[in-house]
This record gives sequence, C-alpha cells and structure tokens, in this order.
Amino acid sequence: MKTESFQSPSPSRRGFLKLAAASGVLATVPLTRSAHAAGSDVIKIALTGCGGRGTGALADALSNSVGANLQLIALHDAFAERVENCLRAISARFPKQVEVPPERRFTDLDGYKRLTETGADIILDCSPPGFRPMHFEHFVQAGKHVFMEKPLAVDAPGMRRIRAANEQAKAKGLRVAVGHHLRHELKHKEMIGRIRDGEIGKITHLRVYYNSSGVWVRPRKPDQTEMQYQVNNWYYFTWLSGDHIVEQHVHDLDVMNWMMGDRHPVSAQGMGGRQFRIGKDYGDIFDHHAVEFTYEDGIQGFSYCRHIPGCWDSFSEHAHGTKGYVGIEGHGRAVLQVEGRDPVRVERGPDGHGLEWNDLLKAHLNGEAYNEVDPTILGTMTAILGRMATYSGQIVTWDEAVASQLDLSPSGYTWDAEPQPKPGPDGIYPCAMPGQTKAY
Repeated sequence: MKTESFQSPSPSRRGFLKLAAASGVLATVPLTRSAHAAGSDVIKIALTGCGGRGTGALADALSNSVGANLQLIALHDAFAERVENCLRAISARFPKQVEVPPERRFTDLDGYKRLTETGADIILDCSPPGFRPMHFEHFVQAGKHVFMEKPLAVDAPGMRRIRAANEQAKAKGLRVAVGHHLRHELKHKEMIGRIRDGEIGKITHLRVYYNSSGVWVRPRKPDQTEMQYQVNNWYYFTWLSGDHIVEQHVHDLDVMNWMMGDRHPVSAQGMGGRQFRIGKDYGDIFDHHAVEFTYEDGIQGFSYCRHIPGCWDSFSEHAHGTKGYVGIEGHGRAVLQVEGRDPVRVERGPDGHGLEWNDLLKAHLNGEAYNEVDPTILGTMTAILGRMATYSGQIVTWDEAVASQLDLSPSGYTWDAEPQPKPGPDGIYPCAMPGQTKAY
C-alpha cells in the first residue's frame, strides 16, 4: 500500500532563514490584494469553541497590533453557557468590537455549520481537536479563511482529512493559520536559525518536555448523556483530545521537528500509563508518556510529558550538537552554549499567541498567501505516532502510523450518539494496555 508521507520539503539553509523570518509559513498560490486596508474596512470573525483557549484566541485577534479592524459577529459552542460566558468576557474587554445578537449564538454539535452563514471572513476553530477535521472541511468548502488551534486531528484518518481539505484551501487561495504560537516566538526563530547556521554543529540528539500538574476536571452531571459528558470533559478522552501527548506536548514535538529542518521521525518506541489519574473523572487517557523518536539518519529525540502534581515541571525543547547546545523554555528565555564562547541568551519577547495573529492579519490585509498547515502537519502526526507507541508498547514506524485505519470517531455527532470508550461497572474508563492494545 502506498502511504501518505505528510512530508513538507526540507528547506536549504538560506531558504530556512527566509522561512523562519516568515514564522514558518509556507506560501501557496498568489492572491489578489485584499480589499481590507489597515485601519479601515472591518474584518468579521466568528468562533467555534468558547472555552479558555477560544476566548484567549479572540482576545489575541481583537487586540492585534497591525491595524486590522476586527469585529466579532458570531459564536458557537456545544454548550450554551460557554457561549454566554465567552461573550460576557470579550464584550467587557472589547465592547466596540463585539456584535453578537442572540440569533448569531449557536449551540449543539452541529451549530458550527451556521457560522458560515453569518458573513464572517475568518473563522476561529478552537473546539476540541476530535472535531477539527470535519470543521475544517466545512469551513474550506464554504470559502472561509481559518485560524485553527493545534493539534490538527487525533488519529491518522483525521490527518488525511485535514491534508485533503488543506489542498482545497490552497486551490481556493484561502489563508489558514495554525495555533503553534512557538513558531512565532522571537526566541524560537532566533535559536533555530542559529541551529541551521551550524553554531552547535551537527545535532546529536534532542530532548523535549511537557510536564505539568494537569488541567481542569468537569464531573458528570446527573442529566447528561454519555456523549454530553465526554464532550464536556473532552480533555480526558482520546477521541476528543488525542491524549495530552497530542493535545499539549504537540507544541514541543513540532519544535523538535522544526529543529531537525521540518523533518519527521521514521519510528518511535516508548512507554506510558496512568498512576495518578485513575478515577472515574479522568476518562481513558494516560497521565505520563516517554517516547524515543528516531530520525532517518539515526538521530534520536527523547520526549517526555506528564500530568502529575508535585513533580518536576518543564515546558521546553533542547538540541544537543557536536559543538554546543540550545535550550528553549516554552514561555521563558532561550540559551545557546558553545564551548569557548560566552553563552547567548535571548529573552522571550512578545507572546507568540499575539504574534501569530499579527502575522496572519498582515498577510490578510496585504492580500498575501498564508498557510501554516504544511509545516505543522508533521507535529500532529509525530504526536499521534508517539501515542501509538506508548499505548501499544511496540516499535511503530512512521509509514505504519500514517497508513493507520484506526478511527477513534463516535457513531455519530448527536447527543444520543455512542462514543467508543465506555465506563466499566465501577465507573472507571479502561485505558490502553501496552502489550495488548494494537498500535494501529
């Protein structure tokens, strides 16, 4: 069987520096200059996914510093209370840029479709990742520009849908941004440019971490269907979040591939499980993963993510070379150390969450091509590959992962649909069992 590679072209050093200067954006077809002039015409935006990240993304967009005049005109979330909470928060901060009357507040699982009927120019997709492929397909078919959060999908079939929809987006000249804010952070672009310049020599190995105490818990309510409970508590179900190696650690794995010149690993093996999050509130995901990724030239990347309180926390990426070392804190400073030279330290600078919107909106105002899917699609697939390895306990190759037919989707997308995971008699959801769970 011929498999998809998901490989974006490996740039030359000069090409890489140009790419880095553009925040990792790959150009597509030339576009006609946009009718939106800085500070004049209104750019209408709409959001699906009104939780913390969606509300934050709206704030980043509305407070852009490139002169784009944005107006929020529509909201969607599966749950009405989240729509209202988001609207209150954003209206309080940006009262003159919000006009979302009741008829443009949509709920339930299919309400995202109504956003394309509102006249929005750009749609923000910040819903749970398990919904992202079908959302992206719909928005592209409707001819909308899209900002979508990471990860791009939770399984290989979803990734194939994302890639196919993105080819349609390119053909239509649509701008597509992906919420990998680290690709826009000044310290990341500076240090990865230095890696490409050979300052640390040839890379020998890499280390990446996303260790933290964990996230929110939303206990079951008496009147919820199983589908409503899982969507509301989405982080703890693999079909919705991809597990935390895919949902959060994807940031670091994307940077690991970026350090390698936007190349993907060829195989992975690892281990994981759950020790702390084993109650009925924690779905079917692991609370720790450790993966050894191998690239085609034998270079290995060591990946660690954990959600257990009271442990060492780190959100960081590290590249070791024959001449030196680069370490980058996700939300802190970066350092380059080469023997015989004083260390080079770069402070974080502006938050990448704001910079990613500045970069997208500059392209939109100037009528320029903009598509971030190609360089970041490898990060999501790398995270999925890592999860396959930890869930199964087997060595899994890139080609096996990409060709996987393992579809995590529920029976449908209605409140009475049946998700695949079911709680046991004790209310606890069984999780993957290494040595027994199939990799793909």
